[in-house]
Amino acid sequence: MSARPSRPLFAAALLLGALPLWLSSHLPQVDLPQHLHLISVLHRLEDPTTLYPGVFAARHELTPYLGYYHAVSLLHWLLPLDLANRLFLSAYVVGLPLSLAFLLRALGRPTWPAVLALPLAYGDNFGWGFINYLAALPLALVCCGCFLRALTDTPRRRAWAAGLALALVAVLLFHVQVFAFLALALPWLLFTTPVDEDGAIPGLWARVGPRLPALAGVVPGVALFLAWVVLRLGQPSRVEVGAPWMAWGPMLSPENLAWKSFAQNRAEFLDVLANLLRDGSDRLPLYAVAAVAAGATVLGVLRPAPSPERPLARLRLPGLALLALGLYFLLPFDIRGYTYYLNTRYAQLAALLVLASVPVTRPPFERALLGAGAACALPLALVLGQGFRAFAREAAEWDTLVAATAARPRVMGLVFDARSRVMHHPVFLHGAAELARARGGLTNFSFALTPHSPLRYRGTPPPTFPSEWRPQEFQYATQGLAYDHFLVRGVDPSRIFGARLQQELAVAAQAGDSWLVRRR
Repeated sequence: MSARPSRPLFAAALLLGALPLWLSSHLPQVDLPQHLHLISVLHRLEDPTTLYPGVFAARHELTPYLGYYHAVSLLHWLLPLDLANRLFLSAYVVGLPLSLAFLLRALGRPTWPAVLALPLAYGDNFGWGFINYLAALPLALVCCGCFLRALTDTPRRRAWAAGLALALVAVLLFHVQVFAFLALALPWLLFTTPVDEDGAIPGLWARVGPRLPALAGVVPGVALFLAWVVLRLGQPSRVEVGAPWMAWGPMLSPENLAWKSFAQNRAEFLDVLANLLRDGSDRLPLYAVAAVAAGATVLGVLRPAPSPERPLARLRLPGLALLALGLYFLLPFDIRGYTYYLNTRYAQLAALLVLASVPVTRPPFERALLGAGAACALPLALVLGQGFRAFAREAAEWDTLVAATAARPRVMGLVFDARSRVMHHPVFLHGAAELARARGGLTNFSFALTPHSPLRYRGTPPPTFPSEWRPQEFQYATQGLAYDHFLVRGVDPSRIFGARLQQELAVAAQAGDSWLVRRR
């Protein structure tokens, strides 16, 4: 298929795929307020008009969130923070199909299935706000493509190996769970990919030598992983049985691992691919690309294109899909105290590779399939755009409360109801971070508490209840005195503060299901 007629269709689909990010004043991602607050802190760490200099300090070490936080902070020098973050997310949404197209080309396959990736850019990982993980996915596909090129592009093997080294380190700086997939994917590609010299010259060196550039490209990332992740995971973790965000035992002990059954994972697989909207309408674009893939499979069986690949090489892409599926079905859901929501994150990557593995058919059919796949981006833009705008109308309650928030606030988040009437995820959970970011303050819960953040507390973190999910454990006498603002959602403030609401506290604003209570 000629590249010229495919480019306008592909470009139009990419624009439609990223459009929902620009139709809403607030994006429906659970962790996004926390991320933006810490990026604001990182960017204004020396700003005396905020609480940041006295409370936070930079963590001078490599961390998994370093890539996202510093990339958006760098853009923030040129653009407002919200705009910088939308550009970053747009680069992810557009980069997912583009990186898949790069991998498909490196495999010698048609690139049209890459357009089917657009609906998969959204879904459960997006809803929770796992932006670091999301950003690492296109980089992982680039790693696989560079690795293949370093094996097969004889004149430029060293250049591709250098690109592989950079991309692999970048993956690790965004999220280690994607790096874990590459630890399986790259050996699989090494085993199944033939090189030009195979069989031409006898001897061991003839087989090993051409593969050395690709292997050398892996070394920097592996070295960083060993020096950083393995050593850090090897440090003893604080064990508190039953406590949230704490290890319940040694890292891989039965008491520290939380599993989902195979049946539960199977039942949830489609759910986590498209579960942003409560009414389920965001499944329609997913069904559409699945129908295109099914049609391509039928055509690939009935009208297959001749393939120059050896039988084992034809299994490379299906093998990558099986590896991602294996991670989804076989890994635990949580490793308490270390990593959470582990296996479910791989459903997106597995579905992406499954859709890309459709059998190769003849070029005339490919043009029609590209058009059908690109057309699926239109319902994606319409459905998500409408849903995101509806959420923005809900989240406007944050804007009202921000207007009533004083400068340099200390905000306690008491979110008894984090639900949205539009979105499936508990997107109001971290609303306190919205208020704190807008006025240069702090919250009772922050990702600065975690070792994967590039920021830390200078001293003792402000007192709070053990988990942001359990506001019923709030104790005013031991925790509340450290705060001058309280964001309450889902419960009338009088039920929490009682007589104090008439004495030392007062309701400063109320909007939607939220109240802002301030110290008098």
